[in-house]
Amino acid sequence: MQFLDTNILLYAISADPGETAKQQRANIVIDGGAVALSVQVLQEFYVQATRPTRAGHIPHALAVEYIDIWSRFPVQDMTLPLLTAALDIKVRHGFSYWDCAIIAAARALGCAELLTEDLQHDRIVEGVHIINPFL
Repeated sequence: MQFLDTNILLYAISADPGETAKQQRANIVIDGGAVALSVQVLQEFYVQATRPTRAGHIPHALAVEYIDIWSRFPVQDMTLPLLTAALDIKVRHGFSYWDCAIIAAARALGCAELLTEDLQHDRIVEGVHIINPFL
């Protein structure tokens, strides 16, 4: 199973002509169905997708529809053990807390891969293989 970072979801809804290839790739990944998310990823998606200063921002109701659709996938809740795991990963690897929380969520769901643009491609962190699906 592949864990999706927020940027995958944002590219999936992008109407920017400069992001057409990424939009198509993101939707192929999502439509593949063997993916997982976290509450954090869905929260970040909502905040970024509806942000008025974002080109192509979407209305609240549409963002909620996307979240409802994507909630069919396994979604990792934010829990105290997940917070603790993220903090441990931060100490060991030095990433931002938010990236560590995503790695911890991917690991908690048993995902072998984390799809993201935000971390070093092809690196393995805490047993999770980081993959940039747009390379």
